[in-house]
Amino acid sequence: MTSLPSHASDRKLGLVIDLDICVGCHACAVNCKEWNSGGHMAPLTDYEAWGDSPSGVWFNRIHSFEAGEGANGRTVHFPKSCLHCEQPACVTVCPTGASFKRAEDGIVLVNEDLCIGCKLCSWACPYGAREFDEDVGVMKKCTLCIDRIYNDKLEEVDRVPACVSTCPVGARHFGDLGDPKSEVSKLVQERAGYDLMPELGYKPTNKYLPPRTGRAQAGCTGAVTKPLAEPREEGTGNKLLRWLDRALSR
Repeated sequence: MTSLPSHASDRKLGLVIDLDICVGCHACAVNCKEWNSGGHMAPLTDYEAWGDSPSGVWFNRIHSFEAGEGANGRTVHFPKSCLHCEQPACVTVCPTGASFKRAEDGIVLVNEDLCIGCKLCSWACPYGAREFDEDVGVMKKCTLCIDRIYNDKLEEVDRVPACVSTCPVGARHFGDLGDPKSEVSKLVQERAGYDLMPELGYKPTNKYLPPRTGRAQAGCTGAVTKPLAEPREEGTGNKLLRWLDRALSR
């Protein structure tokens, strides 16, 4: 089985996703697919893309749920990709070392040359973030667009994951969540950012910002008041996101 880095850096690159303003447009998923069809894990397969039963490899998927009742009811769009956990079971169950976690920035990757397509990593991942490429018989996943964020040929403003660069409402943020002074860390602190399924102990790097109440009363102005559920003691989480945990675990 594969070991985690013994001397990992404090740097933890990841995403912060604002569920309050995500509109479920799928722009992040489409741009992710486009970029990664020629990037680090390329190509990404598509079968019957315009048929009755389309399938293929998508690193980013969006789930939509109806939450709340009456005036407090709303549709919540929930983007989901690899969370680049601090304690990733997908890595530790890998028998060949194909799944690994980078010591320098915490990004979890797959070495296709070592992957034997056994799918142990996908069974170990409770978030459903692994994608099996049937064409080549290996597992693939979100790389945080490692070939963009470290590409010095790009303008600095473009050195972010494709999903972040394309979000039309600014619901996605990228940065170092290991740095408490970073913009993403401050955002998590200010908005009670949440780990998905914290009870499992995988410590995902990516965080979610909970939806807020007041949308129905505010109309199109976007005025907000407070989260749908006040944050409870540390580790217990937000009511809506605990419900999402259960829904995604089915």
